[in-house]
Amino acid sequence: MTPPDASHNRWSDLDRPPLNATALRRGLLRPDALWTSLEVVESTGSTNTDLAERARAGAAAEGTVLVAEEQTAGRGRLERSWTAPPRSGLFFSVYLAPGDIPVERWGWVPLLAGVAAATGLAKSAGVDMSLKWPNDLLVSVEGEERKTGGILGEFAGDGIVVGLGINVSLRAEELPAPTAGSLALAGAVSTDRETLLRAVLRSLEHWYGAWKAADGDAAASGLQAAYAAGCATLDRRVRAELPGGASLVGEAVAIDGDGRLVLSTEDGLQQPVSAGDIVHLRGAAGGLT
Repeated sequence: MTPPDASHNRWSDLDRPPLNATALRRGLLRPDALWTSLEVVESTGSTNTDLAERARAGAAAEGTVLVAEEQTAGRGRLERSWTAPPRSGLFFSVYLAPGDIPVERWGWVPLLAGVAAATGLAKSAGVDMSLKWPNDLLVSVEGEERKTGGILGEFAGDGIVVGLGINVSLRAEELPAPTAGSLALAGAVSTDRETLLRAVLRSLEHWYGAWKAADGDAAASGLQAAYAAGCATLDRRVRAELPGGASLVGEAVAIDGDGRLVLSTEDGLQQPVSAGDIVHLRGAAGGLT
């Protein structure tokens, strides 16, 4: 008898067991909780695409969580692809509907997710985390800053879908780029994905609740200060590669009330950047705990 193809066996890599959706629901779905449903799928192109389609069709309630063991067409910022071996990370999207919060403040939601993920992972994995503006999660691997996660937000229906991709157990030979890292390579005390996912979602629930209670005011909710405290981009010389091909070089001096990165340029001006790709040119990062 021909043995089954190991690549289709969800237990083929015993270091990467499948998620237990029933246990996750038991721990996260409560009558008074933000999270209203949680689904784990074996494989999909992109959880953000799937959940956004549901939201646009009116088929997603606030607090919907969609998790994939594998993404074959994961998307990052600027339409970059995001791929990783099955069950090697956390690949999930959530649907949030801020309701009466002024829509001009919704841009804080992906940054809020960054603070939530960094704080949740720091506690549950025991790894120092920092944030690269706007939505990258950084760890230190052998003394070097490495990207271990990314966040993508997009408007859909009456709310916003926020997707997170986090490298958990990737080995050095599996990294997609020299600048990538994983929690395991950063010395995590735990790479149990259920523990990590619960921690991130509970942290996200906390920060989202505080932000909504403050009517989306990032300063009043403590979000603006928390983001700045954990942002590795601040106090460094950076290059902002802007939409349309232009670039701007300066020292990153602040995160303003709209979540923009403020650069102090050589001509003495302070220039806010609302969108762009940031390159760290020099300086060291501090961790967010």
